[in-house]
Formats: sequence, C-alpha cells, structure tokens
Amino acid sequence: MNAPPRPHPFARSKAAELAGRAVEALWDKGLTEKPPLEPEFLWQVGAKGFTAEDECSIRSAEEVADFRDRLARLCRALNEEADLNPLGHTMAYGQLTAAIRKRHALGRFWRDAPELAGAEIAPPIIVVGQMRSGTTRIHRLLAADPRHAGTRFCNSHDPVPRTPDLRPLKSAIGLAIGRRINPWLDMLHPFGATRVDEEIGWLSGSLDACAFEAQWRIPSFVAFNEASDARAVYAEFARILRTDAAVMGDAAKPRVLKCPQFAENLPALIERFPEARMVVAKRCHDEVLESSVSMVASQMAFQSDHADLDALVGEWRRKLALREARMDAALAGHSGPLAGVDFAALGEDWEAEIARVYSAIGIPLSDEALAAMRGEQARAAKDKHHGHRRQFDGFRNEGGRTGKPVTAG
Repeated sequence: MNAPPRPHPFARSKAAELAGRAVEALWDKGLTEKPPLEPEFLWQVGAKGFTAEDECSIRSAEEVADFRDRLARLCRALNEEADLNPLGHTMAYGQLTAAIRKRHALGRFWRDAPELAGAEIAPPIIVVGQMRSGTTRIHRLLAADPRHAGTRFCNSHDPVPRTPDLRPLKSAIGLAIGRRINPWLDMLHPFGATRVDEEIGWLSGSLDACAFEAQWRIPSFVAFNEASDARAVYAEFARILRTDAAVMGDAAKPRVLKCPQFAENLPALIERFPEARMVVAKRCHDEVLESSVSMVASQMAFQSDHADLDALVGEWRRKLALREARMDAALAGHSGPLAGVDFAALGEDWEAEIARVYSAIGIPLSDEALAAMRGEQARAAKDKHHGHRRQFDGFRNEGGRTGKPVTAG
C-alpha cells in the first residue's frame, strides 16, 4: 500500500484524525474515563499482578529510585508542557504503563533466573552517531555477518523473554497499527518485526528521554535527562543485553548495538562494555538536521495539535550539537578499536567502506560476511525509506510554520 503525499513536516493521516476523534468521543460520552498521566495512577495500572519484590529484584536502591524519579518528572512535563491531543494522551498512557509493566516483568524474570542478567557475552560492536547519519545501514550490514548478532525489533520493543515467544506476532500487529496512524513510518525508518533494529526500546523502558523527546514537547524532562547520571539506565540496558544474548543463544557472537542516544551517554555505555569496538557514523550536519526534523515532526504531528517548525528546528539543532560534542569528547579518550564511516562514501562504494571498517576494528572480512551483506543490501534496496529525500524536498508549507498540523491522505 503506497503512502499518501506528505505535504508538510507536520502532516498527519486521516486515520490519525479519526482515531483522535474516536478517543475524545469516548471520553465525552462517559464510555471510558480519560486516564490521568499521574505516577500513582500509572503505577497502579502498570504494576497490576506484580509485587514490590518484582520492582526491586536484583536492581540497586539507586536504580529503583532513578526510575521512580524519571516517571514523576516525565508525567509533570507531559501534563504541563506537551499539549497532547486525545490520541497523544492515549499513546503516552500506553507507553508509560507498558514501561512499568515490562520493568516489573523483567524483575520477576531475574528473580527466577538472576544468572542470565550477568551472562558472559562477547564484547559488542557499538555503532554510534547522530540519527539520520547512516547508522541503521551500518548496523544492519555489520549484523548481517554470520559471525555477529543483532537485536530483533520485537526484542527491543519487548525485552521480556517468554515461552512461547509471541513477540514477533505482537510487534507485527503493533507495526501494522502504527502504519495506519502514520503511513509514512517506513519512509522514515524501515521496520520489520524480526528485523535487526536499534535498542531504543531498552532505553525508553528505563525512561530515558530518547524515544519520548522524538514524540512530545517535554523540555524540562529533556533538560533533566541531559543533566542526569545515565549509569542506572545503562545498568538495566546491560542486564537486558546479557539476558537477550543468553536466551537467543548468541552470547558468543559480538552483538552489534546501535542507538543515536549512545552519542549522548557514551561514557556510561563504555563503562559497561570497556572492550567494545566502536564504529562512528558521520554525515553533513545540515542533512542530518533536516532529516531529523522531518522524522520528529512526523511523530509529533498526530500527538499534539500545536505545531511550530521553527521551534522544532531550533531544538534539534541544539540537541544534535550537544550529542556531537559529547560523542567527540568520549571518543577522544577511547583507546579501543575504532572506525569512522562517512555517509557519502558508504553510498558511493559500501563494500570498500565496510572493508576499511573491518580493517580498522581488527576483524577479517570473510567471503561469507560479504555475501550476507549483499543480501542485506538487496533487501534494503526495496525499502520505502529511499523516498524520504524526495518527500522532504517536496514539502509545501501549506500549514505555515506554526499552527495546527496538516491532514493528508
């Protein structure tokens, strides 16, 4: 199914409009109550069926307190700053209660199998760089090597192991719904339920701001997140990675990790995996900025009726500069294997660029790896994200730079 034209960064689909109206009608008619975005209420819903021991589990007292503090601050920002419409309010409620539920479920799992949270794993390969700088392409090429492993999208979205494992099915359903609400989703990022993808779900599950600041205007929470110690978030991240590797049976293979948020908190990640190899993606700043703004605007458009393109550009110019500065500072002190990847060079001759990367991080590039990467390239060539550049070039400013999002399709 082809996506409708997207005339403006803040364009939103008719399906999103209808969903928002339906939610509002349910509230207005008293058929269901508007759920308050308050920590106590969300906790009651998300923790239902679990115990306090599941919350604490093998986590330190500081880690438990960090999550509670983040929840309170995020709720305050959502209520005071985000200006959510009914659909946005519903999505925030769903994401936060899910984060609480999954945190308890992980805690219960680790109470029964604490050894998995500390399972031995091969040193990972970390792809670090700004979003929209080619990190997904690099990530999937490296993970295609049969000697490496990658995280499935469904495992990032829901890290709790289950038997039978229905996560691929549930994620496929979730993606289908997401594509109805945002028909341009795959133009922004090519998704697949079992496809290798970034570990953003593991970070947002600890209430890091990375997924939330790309959906909602929550400046106080973003500022808090940037200024706070990220070690509690990455302690949970490391436990999830070790558990996932053990359960998936690929602990002996280097896991290729990727998330743009790593650029902001690289010291906390390196502290957990000091022997990691680093692969750093670079792209022209202006191209990264415009592509980032397009992606974020697309996620914000259906969750708030307030649209300010100038403000969004300014915020993401600031955010990208902060990540760049922090990433450069962290890598300047990194003594382990490191390779840089230029976005343009990767596009011109990806095999030569990958060969250079492998040489720099000290891994032989095998014929089997190249064959698998060519398969990944063939698959990627069919992805819809190639239309994003044309989409951005074709934006017409029908809705103005401020005002309500534009309905399209």
